[in-house]
Amino acid sequence: MLSAFAQRVISLEPEGAYQVLARAQELEAQGREILHLEIGQPDFHTFPHISLRGIRAITEGQTRYNPPAGLPDLRKVIAEDVGQRRGIEIRPEQVVVGPGAKPGLFFPTLAVVEPGDEVIYPDPGFPTYRAVVDVAGGIPVPVPLNEENQFSFDLNIFEELVNEKTRLIILNSPANPTGGVMPMSDLEVIASAAEEYNCWIISDEIYARLAYDGQKTPSILSLPGMLERSVLVDGYSKTYAMTGWRLGYAVMPEDLAKRVELLLTHSIGCTATFTQVAGIEAITADQGMVSDVIDEYQRRRDHIVDGLNAIPGIRCQKPQGAFYVFPNVKSFGLPVSEIARLLLDDAGVAVLPGTDFGRYGEGYLRLCYAASMEIIEEALIRMAAFFEGVNH
Repeated sequence: MLSAFAQRVISLEPEGAYQVLARAQELEAQGREILHLEIGQPDFHTFPHISLRGIRAITEGQTRYNPPAGLPDLRKVIAEDVGQRRGIEIRPEQVVVGPGAKPGLFFPTLAVVEPGDEVIYPDPGFPTYRAVVDVAGGIPVPVPLNEENQFSFDLNIFEELVNEKTRLIILNSPANPTGGVMPMSDLEVIASAAEEYNCWIISDEIYARLAYDGQKTPSILSLPGMLERSVLVDGYSKTYAMTGWRLGYAVMPEDLAKRVELLLTHSIGCTATFTQVAGIEAITADQGMVSDVIDEYQRRRDHIVDGLNAIPGIRCQKPQGAFYVFPNVKSFGLPVSEIARLLLDDAGVAVLPGTDFGRYGEGYLRLCYAASMEIIEEALIRMAAFFEGVNH
């Protein structure tokens, strides 16, 4: 009989969203109508001009190997775009392209974290953060997000936890699952701690363009000295509705970029050439469609927040970014895993329990409003009827 699996994979768990989706699809196969608010995926199609450029690249024969770190032309336009949006100077050599944003989380973590190093990350937070720490052999150190501070870090707890053993701090703003945006004042505290304890920072900014009410989300890389110790992770999935294209990138110091390029070389090889050509089109073309989508998300956000707050027992903040709401349902006195299960089975509304994003997510649900206004409206009606029958 074969020996047990390596420790680095034993603790890995699936993403809760895919488990809920599978259950929802089972119910649909039985003839049930399910309203999907569980998957964090734009309901828009990829913008036509981007798709057509990718198709043309395939017909032109751009289907062969390319440099592991990405096409030079794409790295150049990413450097220019990232630098312009954050007010910093980025060189193409600092950009590493990958199939999606997750390599930008995994490979830099593998490159800087030794077994036993402590890694601070947000809780509730994207489940991959905990996964990359486990795979690297690091010690996961969750910091709770504070609802009273727009779901930014609880800085009092952060300052208690960060220490000389901390090797890496992971940030996500705007955040999944909360939609919270970390204010610059909080980022300054974290930056100061990173310098004091000589920590690396990974700043997941995949939702940076999806910010509302005319605001721009601050980036820790804009602060003095942070560019030399930080990795910015971003991609095309959310902004350009390109989830299936698998195209992302990370910006980091050149020495680290060379190490990450080697990890890409020996794992992925390279990202599809035609996908990268479409990525150049996405960045360099007119951004009017992005603005239109953001306006539509804001309209949906306002509607779902108002609808949730109208349900007795639910309290929901208005998120500043991304396309999620994170309502507080603690008054009902049930574990959120049970509430989410009942909402799906009894009301036909697929949502995620906050605990799918960490233990500090207890008492909250995550709803994705990247769905049509008609679906959102019907979901609110069903949820109001459901919670009316729940004692609180």
